[in-house]
Amino acid sequence: MRFTAACLLLASAPAALFAETAPVAIDYGPRPAYLIDKLPEGELKSKLQSCQGQTPTKSDFSIGHRGAPMMFPEHTVESNVAAARMGAGILECDVTFTEDHELVCRHAQNDLHTTTNILLTDLADTCVTPFSPASGDTDATAECRTSELTLAEFQTLTPKMDSSDASATTAEEFQGGIAGWRTDLYTDGAQLMTHAESIELFAYLGAKFTPELKTPSVEMPHNGFSQEDYAQKLVDEYKAAGIPASDVWLQSFNLEDVLYWIEAEPEFGAQAVYLDDSYNIDGFDANDPATYPDSMESLYERGVRYVAPPLWMLVTMEDGQIVPSAYAKEAKAAGLNIITWTLERSGPLGSGGGWYFQSIAEATTHDGVYYELLDVLAQDVGVVGVFSDWPATVTYYANCMGL
Repeated sequence: MRFTAACLLLASAPAALFAETAPVAIDYGPRPAYLIDKLPEGELKSKLQSCQGQTPTKSDFSIGHRGAPMMFPEHTVESNVAAARMGAGILECDVTFTEDHELVCRHAQNDLHTTTNILLTDLADTCVTPFSPASGDTDATAECRTSELTLAEFQTLTPKMDSSDASATTAEEFQGGIAGWRTDLYTDGAQLMTHAESIELFAYLGAKFTPELKTPSVEMPHNGFSQEDYAQKLVDEYKAAGIPASDVWLQSFNLEDVLYWIEAEPEFGAQAVYLDDSYNIDGFDANDPATYPDSMESLYERGVRYVAPPLWMLVTMEDGQIVPSAYAKEAKAAGLNIITWTLERSGPLGSGGGWYFQSIAEATTHDGVYYELLDVLAQDVGVVGVFSDWPATVTYYANCMGL
């Protein structure tokens, strides 16, 4: 273990002491109340206000998306401890691999140039695209991959907030570009994690697990390491740690990974989550089932029991109200469980909410829409879990509504 005393002395906790309850006090902080204050007067606001004196408790409905990256560097010890403190019952490690095929927590195999200080180290020489400064109308660029580093080399890097400055003329300037509604106040001393370390940490925190097998940036097989080897190694690390399959929701955007787990590891495959990125297909329309690459019934017949599309695919506007989309209705009718992503990754919502709110942009005029959307997803769509970059918001709602 490489976790320091700054994280509640977690390094001193042996695996035998994995807690049944979180060893951290759960605290909502000010954000849920802030968002509730932004709601218009009505039944939802009154209900949420009535719960402001409740005792915070952990909820599996609340999923930490890369921890709590609104304020902490994603996929770090600190980000996940923060998410656990907000009551997230399930925590995420996006999983990729190093040159020596060790599994580590990174959102993408090729994001080191925006999530770590690699460009300021001797390891910058390993980047597949070296830093190139902005010039005229040309943005600054770089691309650095975990697959170019050994695990030992990866562990020397310092994590930072995921950002880059396209106007940078130096590698130091490229480290900037943090969105105005995020912060770098909580980056000092942040620690990277291997996937195995994330398992130990999450278990100690009393949380469950939802690892995502990330699509490699390198051609597979990679030096003899096949896609199946990659998918299997993910499962094997939970088995080695003695984690029951019922506490794990494996994820992948690659349907073949999900089908592999269903066939090769049926106990884990029973809760495998198909991350649906059908929105990348030309002509896809969440409100027109004829445009779906796979029908919900066909997914169910192949053993898939969980689908996870982005927020906007599950809702639409009807007579000025947020209502379930055809996609949501089709998935529910087929017997599929629905998880969605990602709440609070959009910043202030006064100007439409951007990509995650695109199907309800006309209703997205104030920050209270975070709770209005969440309420429709929970009560009308029937989602069983919501990823958030600041899990306290979802935890508060789940506890207030008895989910």
